[in-house]
Amino acid sequence: MTGRRIDSDAEALARVWALREQIAAGAAQRDRLRELPAAEIELLSQEGLLAITVPRSHGGADVSLETLAQVVSVIASADPNVAQIPQSHFVYIELIRQLGTPAQQELIFGEVLAGRRIANAQSEAGSKTVADIRTRLRGNPHDGYVLDGEKFYCTGSLLAHWLTVLAKDHDGRTQVAIVPADTQGVTIVDDWKGMGQRTTASGTVKLDFVAVPADMVVPHHRMFERPQVYGARAQLIHTAIDVGIAVGALEDACEFVRTASRPWFEAEVERASDDPLLIQRVGEIAIGVRAAQALLGEAARTIDAVECKGVDEAGSARASIAVATAKAFADRVSVETSSALFELAGTRSAANDLDLHRHWRNARTHTLHDPVRWKLQHIGRYTLNGVCPPQHGQV
Repeated sequence: MTGRRIDSDAEALARVWALREQIAAGAAQRDRLRELPAAEIELLSQEGLLAITVPRSHGGADVSLETLAQVVSVIASADPNVAQIPQSHFVYIELIRQLGTPAQQELIFGEVLAGRRIANAQSEAGSKTVADIRTRLRGNPHDGYVLDGEKFYCTGSLLAHWLTVLAKDHDGRTQVAIVPADTQGVTIVDDWKGMGQRTTASGTVKLDFVAVPADMVVPHHRMFERPQVYGARAQLIHTAIDVGIAVGALEDACEFVRTASRPWFEAEVERASDDPLLIQRVGEIAIGVRAAQALLGEAARTIDAVECKGVDEAGSARASIAVATAKAFADRVSVETSSALFELAGTRSAANDLDLHRHWRNARTHTLHDPVRWKLQHIGRYTLNGVCPPQHGQV
């Protein structure tokens, strides 16, 4: 298995635009039939787009966060399911870049460059809060470890080669165990039944006495013992997905109005696309979408600038607030735009066989990932009282 190499930001952007229509072509059918986008994800791997954040020291393009956000957003505008699958792939590449040993970096970066994929086994169902991790990593650095537990909504796991399992050790510290997806004792169940984002390959991962070599554990807890932008990077990718959903919904709405909508008789025009009230509404929606794109770009550039100077508490706060601002705005724009599609396109657009409602279902489902209301709290405290957001990685 060998992936193509991408050498620059410009090449990454050119390649994702070249693949966009191919990814979009089957999005509605995949949603209707709940067909996992295995071919589309494999295409991204083989074309090198899932290796663009590998450091240059290991043969990757090490693209900027601004470029990564654009790449993810373009994919999401074609099919946000395909865009969400590698979200944790990019996040855990960053974890390994920052906290992995040289041997771990050499192995995993080499695997990614060869076209192999990482998926998370992080969230758990039934616990008191999302921060309550019950999966346990038992053992010691000399003899190796054993994993036991069950993970829910493990995005991309059904199409992954490696799993990054979040667990707690005997001291209650979070660790990430890196295990091949086909390791004995690992069972991945295809049981995600969300109303939207239906094909994100998000299975339940069951871990039954899974052996983990001592050298395949990363000290996840150390990431949050210092100022960091690791969480902001993860949130930026989610923001890019929301922005992409809005872009795709607006494009489909305009296409439907131009080609399939009938004009309202009171407008006294030949085409629906000449209705001045529709034109005005499209303009209003377009402003929101373009503002969301601008905030996404600003947030990405802020992280890039903070990382370039060295992350301190002030820089971490700036980056987190910039991303939280973009995420809060994109959350609203993606839901409103995907709903306004029907307002613009009219009754015919509600037909099930068109599956245009997938845009709203995808937006509404993906924006549930983490609550915007808490982002607004952190933005307000920072703006009004200069209170830096917490270092828990969710801002």
